[in-house]
Amino acid sequence: MISVLAPLPVLLPLLGAAGALLVGRHPRTQRALSIVVLTAVLGVAVALLFLADDEGAAALSVGGWPVPLGIVLVVDRLSALMLVVAASVGLGVLVFAVGQGSADGDEQTPLSIFHPTFLVLMAGVANAFLAGDLFNLYVGFEILLTASYVLLTMGGSAPRIRAGITYIVVSLLSSLLFLAAIGLVYAATGTVNMAQLAVRLAELPEGTQLLLQSMLLIAFSIKAAVFPLSAWLPDSYPTAPAPVTAVFAGLLTKVGVYAIIRTQTLLFPGGALDDLLMWAALATMVIGILGAVAQTDIRRILSFTLVSHIGYMVFGISLASTAGLAGAIFYVVHHIAIQTTLFLVAGLVERQGGSTAVDRLGGLAKASPLLAVLYFVPAMNLAGIPPFSGFIGKLGLMQAGVADGSWPAITLVAAGAVTSLLTLVAVSRVWTRAFWRPSAQSPAADTNRAAAVDAGPELSPAPVATPDGASDGGGTVTAERGSARRAAWARHTAVATDSDPDGGGPRGDATADRPLQPLPNVMLLATATMVALTVALTGVAGALYGVADRAAGDLRDRGPYLEAVLGGSGEEP
Repeated sequence: MISVLAPLPVLLPLLGAAGALLVGRHPRTQRALSIVVLTAVLGVAVALLFLADDEGAAALSVGGWPVPLGIVLVVDRLSALMLVVAASVGLGVLVFAVGQGSADGDEQTPLSIFHPTFLVLMAGVANAFLAGDLFNLYVGFEILLTASYVLLTMGGSAPRIRAGITYIVVSLLSSLLFLAAIGLVYAATGTVNMAQLAVRLAELPEGTQLLLQSMLLIAFSIKAAVFPLSAWLPDSYPTAPAPVTAVFAGLLTKVGVYAIIRTQTLLFPGGALDDLLMWAALATMVIGILGAVAQTDIRRILSFTLVSHIGYMVFGISLASTAGLAGAIFYVVHHIAIQTTLFLVAGLVERQGGSTAVDRLGGLAKASPLLAVLYFVPAMNLAGIPPFSGFIGKLGLMQAGVADGSWPAITLVAAGAVTSLLTLVAVSRVWTRAFWRPSAQSPAADTNRAAAVDAGPELSPAPVATPDGASDGGGTVTAERGSARRAAWARHTAVATDSDPDGGGPRGDATADRPLQPLPNVMLLATATMVALTVALTGVAGALYGVADRAAGDLRDRGPYLEAVLGGSGEEP
């Protein structure tokens, strides 16, 4: 049964993308098709998870070609679990994007390329999770990266193009290094099938193994944004539209983390670079969260926390124990859901308040209590406040570190606690400034009032609100006064609409200068559903951690994976 379902997470989105292109002139049909396709992918992924957890790993040789000639798709507990969470957040983001498009009038001017590209992105993610050989893993990366280039630069604004160029250059460098590593692996072993490599790499000299492991680890660390290879991320993600940023933050870096987990446990189980990974995890945690604390824009804060919390996952991988791997897998699932949700909330904040810069916002909790709840719950989860899943994941990783007992592991446990505390500081500052503080007390509001006083009666509230008004408090304005007011109004609107170089949206205190905008119901529903999913992770944490623990056991054993791929091929197990 697994063999029948295994290709569908890749095949369905690709067929859906083709269908979405064909119905591009009918936006409603296109949106419905995309949602149906991802719903079907989610159903298939859930079925695969139950089957893999019950029956164990299974492999499918596409086209019936024997190993290693054909493409091999492997479904085990880890890949099936990743498929489920990827399809869940992908569907949530797609519904959010549909709501945003309807609210923005895309019925009249639809951007028909978004839905096919999004489905291609999801196909690439699924292919990477199911890939049973290094070259197919590379193909999965290239599919999702090609789609991400289109999504990141959609709209064509200068900041997006600049961010897209940075992202493309870094991604191409990583892909080039990955491809070179694949060539060297094939030259040394005669195969790129990962099950065969698990056997043949151990026969190579230690220096050759170390070179191949280092090249693959660097390539995947760039994709996963592991420090010091993470500088590209905070400047690339915040410029994209909210749905694109959300799916990027939730999924793309985790595909890199998944590749690290798979190759470190299956191909290089000796632990030659585990100490280096520990120090990389420490630097990623600390540098990332210090960057988050220094930011004043919500999206950049979340981008830096994204980098920081990658360090927790690398920490678990570096421990190379069943407990450490289980904690890393659980934290990957938790973080995909949490980070996606928070970026969707940031999109709602920008839509209602006109900015994501906390110094230009205020009074959001009073203006929209629902939005305040939608931010507060996942923010506390990200910070690791009990009893949320963030606390459970961090506790599991810290227990694994204490069990390891080495001084680098204990250092990482302490760094993890400090990082969690600083995460709470970063997300709480957003709460106190953007949500809890009255809008009239924001620095931008004070600046606007001072500018109005300094400019004299021409910029008093009534004339600015009605630049062509006929009175100035008691009489008819002169032509000169009316001209001055219109000029002042032009300057005022220029300031209010100028783009923020930090990616924070329009300049000026949106909550003080103009009425708060209502939030579309579909966008609210999609975000609320994602928040409910993050809370549900706490409710099913025991079962989820059990799956993660069994997946970690399989990774440490390697036997189930090798048997699934090589068992009937006549190759050496």
